[in-house]
Amino acid sequence: MLRLFTFALCSFCATTFAADIAQNTLDAGKVSAQSKPVTLLGQGVELNQQAPDFKVVNDSFAPVTLKDYEGKAVLISVVPSLDTGICSIQTKHFNEKVAEQFPNIAMLTISADLPFAQKRFCKAENIDKITTLSDSVWRDFGQNYGLIIKDMGLLTRAVFVLDKEHKIVYKQLVDELSKEPNYAPVIDAMKTI
Repeated sequence: MLRLFTFALCSFCATTFAADIAQNTLDAGKVSAQSKPVTLLGQGVELNQQAPDFKVVNDSFAPVTLKDYEGKAVLISVVPSLDTGICSIQTKHFNEKVAEQFPNIAMLTISADLPFAQKRFCKAENIDKITTLSDSVWRDFGQNYGLIIKDMGLLTRAVFVLDKEHKIVYKQLVDELSKEPNYAPVIDAMKTI
């Protein structure tokens, strides 16, 4: 019951906040939920541009920014909610099958889940090689990357690879929320940096 109340409260707050954010015209029409197009809100980003900074929180509600990873290549795996099947699979895949191959790349999973829910998920699923971060406080990441799903308050599923200077060298918006990312091109992009 508490989990349902927390989700409803977060969705209400996110929907109210998202009303003030412009549509992401760069990625319009690229994402669907159950074969119905969704509207993404925020700026949107392109390949080869400098990745926008963002402010999220870790599992202790401490602020974390992209600048905290200065001089380090970064993988950003974005999921709507860790408490759903595909998001869990995606996060576990990067933790179990990718992180060990690339120890010099910072691996982040960002969602709109509350930090204590992320912490519970990581403990239950033995997520220990990637860092989970929450965009629930400021919605700064979702807005700066154009990933907020209008009227849902969640982030769309996506993967980004940033080089050491934080230029975006790979971007994948998953076209259907219920699908996993295509992992092979992500790994290929990571091999190049």
